[in-house]
Amino acid sequence: MKTEIETRFLEIDKAVLISKLKALKAIDKGEVKLDEIIFYDKDLKWFDENKLVRLRKNKDVTKLTFKSNLEQRVDSTKEIEFTVSSFDDAKTLLEAVGLVAYRVVEKIRHTFIFNEVTIDIDTWPKIPTYVELEGDSVEKLKVAAKSLGLTWKDRFDGDPRYVYKRYGFDFDKIRILTFAKVE
Repeated sequence: MKTEIETRFLEIDKAVLISKLKALKAIDKGEVKLDEIIFYDKDLKWFDENKLVRLRKNKDVTKLTFKSNLEQRVDSTKEIEFTVSSFDDAKTLLEAVGLVAYRVVEKIRHTFIFNEVTIDIDTWPKIPTYVELEGDSVEKLKVAAKSLGLTWKDRFDGDPRYVYKRYGFDFDKIRILTFAKVE
């Protein structure tokens, strides 16, 4: 299981950030809509353990990911991720082994690569757009943040569940999180 090193900066101006990235000659990987299903254990103990399985489809690529992040720090997420050939078959498998398809999610993601750091500008339903920086060291994230005019001390290390809680949503009760419907 690898350690994912990532952090977020909330309430960014997407157009301004994209302009900075282009001025820095960051590689623009494009913008896509991501469709996800978040799975938890049947007793929902994973809420307290900050664990989940995510099935994500973007265009023609489907990925299955296990994440565990009890500490919610920049360098505390443990992750296993791989590509699967069928979204529907993976969903069926996860449900067959007892996981619960708990939340349907969609978001828009615009990805850039800058100095070995992946920069994802994420637009989710009902909350302000934020940026996520991910790389292989905290130092690389700090350098990228500084280059983008982001202040390291202003980062937010919590995952999307905690981002939503920051904006007053009880994320654990949301079952559908799409641009058309939140319930």
